[in-house]
Amino acid sequence: MAGRFAPRPTRTSVRGGHVGVPASVPRQAAAPARVRTWVPDGPLDLGLVLGPLRRGPGDPTFRALPDGSVWRASLTPAGPGTLRVTGRAGEIRGEAWGPGADWLLDRLPEMLGADDDPSAFVPRHRLLALTRHRRPGLRLTRTGLVLESLIPSILEQKVTTGEAYRAWRLLVRKYGEPAPGPAPERMSVMPAPRTWALIPSWEWHRAGVDNKRASTILRAVRVAARLEEAVGMPPAAAQERLELVSGIGPWTSAETVQRSHGAADAVTVGDLHLPGIVGFALAGDRHADDAVMLSLLEPYAGQRHRAARLILLSGRVPGRRAPRMPYGDIGRL
Repeated sequence: MAGRFAPRPTRTSVRGGHVGVPASVPRQAAAPARVRTWVPDGPLDLGLVLGPLRRGPGDPTFRALPDGSVWRASLTPAGPGTLRVTGRAGEIRGEAWGPGADWLLDRLPEMLGADDDPSAFVPRHRLLALTRHRRPGLRLTRTGLVLESLIPSILEQKVTTGEAYRAWRLLVRKYGEPAPGPAPERMSVMPAPRTWALIPSWEWHRAGVDNKRASTILRAVRVAARLEEAVGMPPAAAQERLELVSGIGPWTSAETVQRSHGAADAVTVGDLHLPGIVGFALAGDRHADDAVMLSLLEPYAGQRHRAARLILLSGRVPGRRAPRMPYGDIGRL
């Protein structure tokens, strides 16, 4: 067999094997796109619905362009796929490329909130009623993919968002593969579970990811198939399964199912800022803790995540009283 295949660029891993470097693979000519159109049953704001899937302005898996289109690169059960979504005159048009194209188009409506029921939310505070009136296009996305929301959520544990976004950007660009089709420049599909498992320890360090978060991701990708099965469970049961992995707690599991399941009641606890924001918006209490936040959100049981989203969209947040948390880059150590 020697000489039949050209050698593939690799990087040596800590385990003595090799990790492919897809970034060096030239982008292939785009095949014709698969297309689907869908008409939602009410107002729909693509930016509001898909915005939570974006992990920072440089996210290689997400791009929002000035023409109003939103691009996503996903690793689906059928393989990598690129999706372009546009809306015009009340109609949504989805175009997809790659092995995962059909999978993405089949789930386009639920990704855009078709299974979400905004009418189930009954505002009991003037601020929420006003925000819902101003933002009628808010729906909760359901991606049907667990790992693509879980891994960046783990990266966001106990660090600034800037540090987490940088780590996600560097790792996906280095170890992911180019997004199929005519995707915008430098878009990538996130690495497969095995590729995550083979990333050398020094590359985690260079990306600014400490050993605790890296180890949690490694434990998660070892049981990736079992975690992806959680997409068929109710959100609460899915959170329980995710939290069986050491290093994944209520904060991380809630941030995941909010996106993978469209969980309207998965309120984020353990967050540094959210309790104070909710407390300030609903009761003028900027020092609220998780217990106070949950008490204030109790009237919205079943819709607490939507209530928190509306509060964040209202813009009513307490002013800063301290400098921003300093940015730390352990990759320079």
